[in-house]
Amino acid sequence: MDNKIIVKTSELVKEYKISKDKSLRVLKGINLVIYEGEIVSIIGASGAGKSTLLHLLGTLDKPSSGEVQYEGENVFKLSSDKLAKFRNSKIGFIFQFHHLLPEFTAIENVSLASMISGKSFKEVYNSAKNILTDVGLGDRLEHKPSELSGGEAQRVAIARALINSPRIIFADEPTGNLDTKNSDEVMNLIFDLRKKYNQTFVIVTHNERFSAMTDRTLKMVDGQIVNHH
Repeated sequence: MDNKIIVKTSELVKEYKISKDKSLRVLKGINLVIYEGEIVSIIGASGAGKSTLLHLLGTLDKPSSGEVQYEGENVFKLSSDKLAKFRNSKIGFIFQFHHLLPEFTAIENVSLASMISGKSFKEVYNSAKNILTDVGLGDRLEHKPSELSGGEAQRVAIARALINSPRIIFADEPTGNLDTKNSDEVMNLIFDLRKKYNQTFVIVTHNERFSAMTDRTLKMVDGQIVNHH
């Protein structure tokens, strides 16, 4: 790891207004750095602010104050169009539920994520085929989500997150809906993808075996990071 910084936050705060004169501070000044090629897990009790932090890092939500910098650029200074373009091309997401479109096949689900970037269909289809093969689904390209197991559907979701060669992938409980065997397969796959693509991952998880395997674990308590192992 050459310690190239992908994402850096400074004094990241997120508040939600509850009433006219009352607001709830969910994130209380988060400072963190994520390096290229790292797999970092974020752990903590429900309500500690893990998903809120992930949404801010992934630019799905805006902070109340503080900065998120990608390779030195404060992304929340971008116009909303530029921010959306940045998100589509530089960031991948994996959620607990795969959110695949039920009427489309595995390869169509993965291809659709890339069609908006203006590449030709053939180019996108070939990339999607290669990535699905990389995640072990080369023989399931034409299956719809209902014909796939939970573990296979989550692999399609991982392939979809990879299709635009993002700088970083954020995963929110990617094994939360899977049994032990499928969880292990998804965990191992994430490490394989890091090896193959030098892909950077930030993963919110309750799975202690998973967090123990990652390069660093950030523990959140009450809107703050309390350790940087």
